[in-house]
Amino acid sequence: MPIPTSSSTAIDSLLFRDAFGTPAMRAVFADVSTVQRYIEVEVALARAQAACGMIPSAAAQTIAAEAQLSRIDFDKMREETDIVGYPILPLVHQLSSLCGDAGRYVHWGATTQDIMDTASVLQVRAGLDLVEADLVQVRGALRRLVETHRDTAMAGRTHLQHALPVTFGYKAAVWLTMFDRHQVRLAQLRERVELVQLGGAAGTLASMGEGGLAVQDGLARELGLHVAPTPWHVARDGFAEAVNLLALITGSLGKVALDIMMMASTEFGEVYEPFVKGRGASSTMPQKRNPISSELMLAAAKAVRQHAGLMVDGMVQDFERATGPWHAEWIAIPESFILTAGALHQAKFALNGLIVDVDRMRDNLRLTNGLIVAEAVMMALAPAMGRQPAHDVVYDACRLACDESIGLAAALARFPQVTAQFDADAIAAMTDPANYLGQARAFAQRAHDASLSLDATRGDRA
Repeated sequence: MPIPTSSSTAIDSLLFRDAFGTPAMRAVFADVSTVQRYIEVEVALARAQAACGMIPSAAAQTIAAEAQLSRIDFDKMREETDIVGYPILPLVHQLSSLCGDAGRYVHWGATTQDIMDTASVLQVRAGLDLVEADLVQVRGALRRLVETHRDTAMAGRTHLQHALPVTFGYKAAVWLTMFDRHQVRLAQLRERVELVQLGGAAGTLASMGEGGLAVQDGLARELGLHVAPTPWHVARDGFAEAVNLLALITGSLGKVALDIMMMASTEFGEVYEPFVKGRGASSTMPQKRNPISSELMLAAAKAVRQHAGLMVDGMVQDFERATGPWHAEWIAIPESFILTAGALHQAKFALNGLIVDVDRMRDNLRLTNGLIVAEAVMMALAPAMGRQPAHDVVYDACRLACDESIGLAAALARFPQVTAQFDADAIAAMTDPANYLGQARAFAQRAHDASLSLDATRGDRA
């Protein structure tokens, strides 16, 4: 069989592209989609200018009819782009030729960055639509975990050590609230990102005379975008905010992934990614079931974080047209969106089918034979003894329990300060982890309800 042609990057690789991205998001940023967006902006510009009387209406109609992606010679465009350094002039050459006499009005008064930036905004808008839809699904999966496991007690851990009992529903609720906030952030940033860019050579629209502002407004209406008070071709905060939101989203996915990976370790054995025959298998160890989706989520989080920093660095631009930082966005924006889509895809798979071993959680919770609720005993003794004396007594009881490999209840029974206050049944109740869950259930329920309310509010706005 012939050897297939392939890409050299993970996001386009024949082998890895569906691990680090999705077909839908790749399509948004594919070359053909990018050029189609350039054409879309050029056509919208012509229509806006015709509506303002800046170019003949017949010319705009011809441009709209003749400027078709199917008629573009991509090989020729690529060759000219290598020479020019930008793709717009090569595209304008072809569009002008296709449009005949009307071709003189193609790209009238605009500059390369006007077209490329506005096209990028259209791609970012489409990318945000996909991210938003995935966030809704991830949040739905998390809500189901919260609802199902609101009362599932497990060991809470700090510094990788048993700390206090929590519930798995509470843990999932903490995850959920992160993504609820991301859903809100995404909606809020749209009006700051979905902006038309039209400023001409130095941002003053001098090439369009007195009609420049009207054309700018018309172009925004044609494309369904907002208008900023000034052109923003050297004010890159909008795109930087968008990519940094993706870094926040993938950062949260990375936190979830790390928790799942550690809880899936042999020593914990509390959760597992959904079983698919062969997934996570080892070439030498048949028993392995590696948490592949979580590993990919974590890798994406690290990569997008780097692009977020690149976008912030790219905000430092010189004068009225940057000499280089803009080009870095051509790398960072598409890759960030594709990697984020891939991570969200992996999260949907992992969370929708997450296997939760409730029995193992219970066993791990009781692993220290009561030590995990030492705080409960201390707080119960404190009213009679004072907090610090109570702490010291329980501390000594914990050391005794560890030294003699006995339960905390048995150790406490040897201390007169404790038995003077509590009988054996009370000590047993105090050292039962299920009796010291604090507000874990309430927090889980509150997060679940708030998330549902957020979706209802979003639905009303839609």
